[in-house]
Amino acid sequence: MLCPYPKWMKQIELGSSGVKVSSLGIGTWAWGDNLYWGYGKGYGENDLQLAFDETLRAGIDFFDTAEIYGFGKSEKFIGEFLRIAAQRDGASIRDNVHIATKFACLPYRVTKSSLLRALRGSLKRLGVSQVDLYQIHWNFAAMSIETMMDAMAEAVEKKLTRAVGVSNYNVEQVRRAHKRLAQHNIPLASNQIEYNLLQRGAEFNGMVETCRELNVTIIAYSPMRFGVLTGKYSPTNPLPGARGRQFSVAYLAQIEPFIAELKKVAQKYDKSIPQVAINWVMQRGAIPIPGAKNLKQAQENAGALGWNLAREDVEFLNEMSTRVHAAR
Repeated sequence: MLCPYPKWMKQIELGSSGVKVSSLGIGTWAWGDNLYWGYGKGYGENDLQLAFDETLRAGIDFFDTAEIYGFGKSEKFIGEFLRIAAQRDGASIRDNVHIATKFACLPYRVTKSSLLRALRGSLKRLGVSQVDLYQIHWNFAAMSIETMMDAMAEAVEKKLTRAVGVSNYNVEQVRRAHKRLAQHNIPLASNQIEYNLLQRGAEFNGMVETCRELNVTIIAYSPMRFGVLTGKYSPTNPLPGARGRQFSVAYLAQIEPFIAELKKVAQKYDKSIPQVAINWVMQRGAIPIPGAKNLKQAQENAGALGWNLAREDVEFLNEMSTRVHAAR
């Protein structure tokens, strides 16, 4: 099932960690989550396995998860799907799949040992002895960045993870993490942040420049703005559930002109709106990790690969999205 990388598939090194992954990954927040994404209502385990298999078939090798996604279900699903794939296609498939997961900085976790215990718990659920990237899910004041990075360094030394990343860190926090890891001769591989056509704060708050300076790769979650950039939703067809409360009808009305222009660009390339939105993120030098709850969505994601938006179209979309931001 797992094919060699297509000739056009670009591999990206996470910082200077030596870990190389496909230029497009998959985010698995929805895998088992029924609080925000509604797992069990419209999609289930069989749908997720089809999405997993299709993702591998497309040459996409990077799966991002977290221990809190579905309260551990997301990690368990990846572990089970990987086990089934190994039985079917050979144990060597594990070497071609790169897994990233995250440590949840919860109030009762304030020591290095708590991070290592959490990582071992993730490894057990995933059914692997080592992950390719372990990330701090968000900063938490009760445990200093320096303490967390010391624990991360120990995790690398114990070969529990190949690389160290952070998530939702601001510029000052990234610099502190990078500095502390450097004392252990370990690079900070990545910062995972929301980054998409409608959320470009990283370009204006110094994050992009800082990550470029420190050789930290940006991993972009929600490249489709939690579904807003799929083109499926409008003031008369708002997003369902928790997402509907997050993005108001007024907001959807405000961005309608932008979505209309995005659709024109997509038609120019004979692509879908989501595929253009994902490709835009790749053109900006980040690794997008869109979700995929079923086979169709996995195929949709893969359609963002193998072609590039022209520079003039990237600049046009930049201009249009800047106007949306300025109108808020």
